[in-house]
Amino acid sequence: MLRIAELDALRRQPGRSALLVVTDRCPVGCSHCSVASRPDGPRITDLALFEEVVEGLCADETLRVVGVSGGEPFTERRALSHAARRIHGSGKAFVPYTSGYWGAGGDPPAWIRSVLQLSACVVLGTDAHHTSPPGTVAAAARAVAAEGTWLVAQVLDDPAQIGAAEDLLTGALGGGWRDLAEIHAVPPLPYGRGSAVFPAAARVPGARLGRCAIARTPTVRYDGRISACCNENVIMGAGPPGLHRVARDRDGVREALAAFAADPFFTVLGSLGTAALTALPRHRDLAAREFSGICGICWHLLRRVAGERDPLLRALALLPPPGSGAARPGESAETW
Repeated sequence: MLRIAELDALRRQPGRSALLVVTDRCPVGCSHCSVASRPDGPRITDLALFEEVVEGLCADETLRVVGVSGGEPFTERRALSHAARRIHGSGKAFVPYTSGYWGAGGDPPAWIRSVLQLSACVVLGTDAHHTSPPGTVAAAARAVAAEGTWLVAQVLDDPAQIGAAEDLLTGALGGGWRDLAEIHAVPPLPYGRGSAVFPAAARVPGARLGRCAIARTPTVRYDGRISACCNENVIMGAGPPGLHRVARDRDGVREALAAFAADPFFTVLGSLGTAALTALPRHRDLAAREFSGICGICWHLLRRVAGERDPLLRALALLPPPGSGAARPGESAETW
């Protein structure tokens, strides 16, 4: 069993977590979808490559947890079942993120129950913007609990939505739902279709943007594209080249993950943050310049430092992060 606090702690440690995207397809079509997944979105066409990608994750000895997302991962029966068996079998925590749309039929089929059994926890979207009917989400919650798997009900960080999630869990699991599940509140993401629903982040001076909570969470797509973080725009291919790599086999996956984990820029961004980066002599001009979120300054810096081997940056990467490493108010706290 893996609770959200343990999951977040692993995600703050270089090389300990990764996100596997198994499809861009989703039948739900939520208005706030940060990757704008569609019912007719791209899906796996090269199963052999996907299996190599999974084997690369399994063979990475530093990884402790692999989140699995999309799109909606449960639309890919063969791929999701394969990933669940192999990742769980390799001793890593397997964590699917789902809309729970598969709860519409009541009791799920055997293959879904098998995936739930192999999961360290299941993150179920329960916020008001999801278009799955509450009865469907409640049925999915019951199915997760029936397999003895810890449930994380993910909801937007709004008191009304948190209260609605509590009511949903009470109705689905009874008054003792806290023995079976927890609620995880996340910020809204103005990406994909969500850009038309949620306002863009306020502009903040570069030195005050803090640490990036996802700079140590690389994303591996089913097609071998690998990104340095799980920012939804980056997953879909946006951003400077330094955020992206491509792997064609299991060794390529391992090499890309190792390179991102050892990269001094991402290490400093995730540990000491933008205050340290903008204190470096050649980046001091960015300390007072305003950016709309930490991704803006990250992309700007990556374009500026492309191909450089800055000894001062490498020295900063050797310093331990302050405190516990948890994100502070105003820092990036995006979630899978």
